[in-house]
Amino acid sequence: MLNGDGERALEIEGVTVNYGALLAIDQVSLDVASGETVAVIGPSGSGKSTLLRVVAGLEAPSDGQIRLGGRPMSGVPTHRRDLGLMFQDDVLFPHMAVGANVGFGLRMAGWDRKRRRGRVGQLLSLVGLEGFERRLVHELSGGEAQRVALARALAPEPGLLMLDEPFGSLDQVLRRQLTDELRRLLGELGQSALHVTHDQEEAFAIADRVALINQGRLEQVDTPERLWRSPASRFVAEFIGHPNLWLINVSSSGQGYWGDNLVGVFDRWQPGAYEVVVPVEAIRISPTQAQPGLDEAPSLGNGQRLMELVVRHCRWAQGRYWVEAVPKNRPADNEQLVCFESEFRLDTGCTLYVSVDCEKIQRLS
Repeated sequence: MLNGDGERALEIEGVTVNYGALLAIDQVSLDVASGETVAVIGPSGSGKSTLLRVVAGLEAPSDGQIRLGGRPMSGVPTHRRDLGLMFQDDVLFPHMAVGANVGFGLRMAGWDRKRRRGRVGQLLSLVGLEGFERRLVHELSGGEAQRVALARALAPEPGLLMLDEPFGSLDQVLRRQLTDELRRLLGELGQSALHVTHDQEEAFAIADRVALINQGRLEQVDTPERLWRSPASRFVAEFIGHPNLWLINVSSSGQGYWGDNLVGVFDRWQPGAYEVVVPVEAIRISPTQAQPGLDEAPSLGNGQRLMELVVRHCRWAQGRYWVEAVPKNRPADNEQLVCFESEFRLDTGCTLYVSVDCEKIQRLS
């Protein structure tokens, strides 16, 4: 672990990795503070696992530097880097019982038997496997095997725990359960961790900060909340699943239009076209009902009118209804999709009015 002088568990400074003409990692700088968990996410082939391998010493960078606990790692082999490693494939030793698996690294480090036994018991208790010391590996469930692998990685009290898709082979319910347990355990131990995963939900649940990498470059490093609420680019917004990416045109009078729809007044914005994220919570269904023969949607004041939409799809998920709708009377080849939540089910094809809370709209850079 880090000492009290403010050293960071991990510092990645300007790291580049080339495979011939292929640039796998491009000038990446990232750090992990003491007791912090940083998750690295990104598309397949973006460089996530390559970055982890460089930190672990399994891959040499073409340029840049890795420091662990303030110490440069150039030329330092993996087994001397004070790391705990956990992968999707738990790679437990099948000929050893659980206790021997967890204590293997301690025995290699020269811990005496009594000290090893105490540490193994402590870790198995922490991961919910108290009394499993004599259990054989083939007798374990998938979730139990991953808990043993986690205990083994944590046993030597590493300066940095590194996790590469640790729960990727498990079913969704078990993965969510172990994600919650891992977050609790890392907090209790004050353990610094670098977590590489393709599962955004897992990353957001575990990490203090999330680093999004694309084509070897860091797109954004931020807390899960800020990454969601303030994406730095359209790529970030699209990758993390923002459903409403709009192009708003602001007139000289400050009125903002999305296509033919007047969204509201943006008097603090300069005239021009802006790519924006509209959070689902910014879209509200109005109690006002569509009226036959109405020439235009009712006004909310300040130049803002309710938008008239037609429901295309409504599904139940995660305790609420998720609605997809399109502006009424739009050509089929020029649809503008609006996604939002509803407390009640809406029938496909029904017409409704919605308003947009313009203060919650996030402008992309």
